[in-house]
Amino acid sequence: MDPHAIEVRRLRKTYPGGIEAVKGIDFEVASGEVFGLLGPNGAGKSTTIGMLTTTISPTSGTARLAGFDVAKHPLAARRISSVVFQEPVVDRSLTGRRNLEIHARLWAVEESEAKARIAEIADTLGLSELVDRPVGTFSGGERRRLEIARALVSQPRVLFLDEPTVGLDPRIRAELLDVIAGLRARNDMTVLVTTHYLDEAERLCDRLAIIHSGRIVALDTPTALRADLGREIVELRVNGDARSVLESLRKRGIAGDDAFTVGSTLTVPLHEHTSGEAIAVVSELGVASAISTRQPTLDDVYLRLTGDRLAEAA
Repeated sequence: MDPHAIEVRRLRKTYPGGIEAVKGIDFEVASGEVFGLLGPNGAGKSTTIGMLTTTISPTSGTARLAGFDVAKHPLAARRISSVVFQEPVVDRSLTGRRNLEIHARLWAVEESEAKARIAEIADTLGLSELVDRPVGTFSGGERRRLEIARALVSQPRVLFLDEPTVGLDPRIRAELLDVIAGLRARNDMTVLVTTHYLDEAERLCDRLAIIHSGRIVALDTPTALRADLGREIVELRVNGDARSVLESLRKRGIAGDDAFTVGSTLTVPLHEHTSGEAIAVVSELGVASAISTRQPTLDDVYLRLTGDRLAEAA
């Protein structure tokens, strides 16, 4: 088995009119890994998924699924993968079971094997008591679970989940996240999930890539990405020009190159200094109306790299 379930090299997509949606990205996903693409709407996540699932043709570069080039061998790439898109594809007039049976036939799954798979998947995803009802009677979260079940009928080696919880209320979203988290135990199946929710990325992903304006600006484990910002962060509400205050703190050795400003808020990751030392210098300068300390978050990582808060950018 190829050690890389997904391998992307210099992948680029330019739409008519010169719109560059994806600008030469590189990443690899190991077999059995849960990998996340984290970024706001319009960052290039869905275009990347489209190229990997052969629904969008790359402008240049290469992408391979289990060794199959998605542009040169699209049918082979499709045979070993499945995708759950943002938009629903199940037939609301049919029962959940009938939707799954039709999908199994399209994938040439033998009837008795399909029956066993559907029963097992329905049980795993909490659909056993719903599967014989018309899909039109399902809640939004139940339909999303059915969409995932449909994608699993073909036993894919690579599963793509494109914004799987978008539009769901918090309780249903939490339930669906439990379902998705359980997929990592399915026979070393590789999962690539796109999201703009930080808690999803933290909870689901072994590694994640932060994508912004068509480029990957960071790639590592969630823990390592946070660790790059040190042990602790001091956040200041600044009186006056935040950039001038930042320069003052840099001259005093408190702020490093990874400190950043957003409006009148100054965020200072601490590496060599303690929060007490940083607060003492800030108090001495008399430049802040409010000071707080906290642990670094993925939002801090994203904000430092892009200048946007992820929740606002989405």
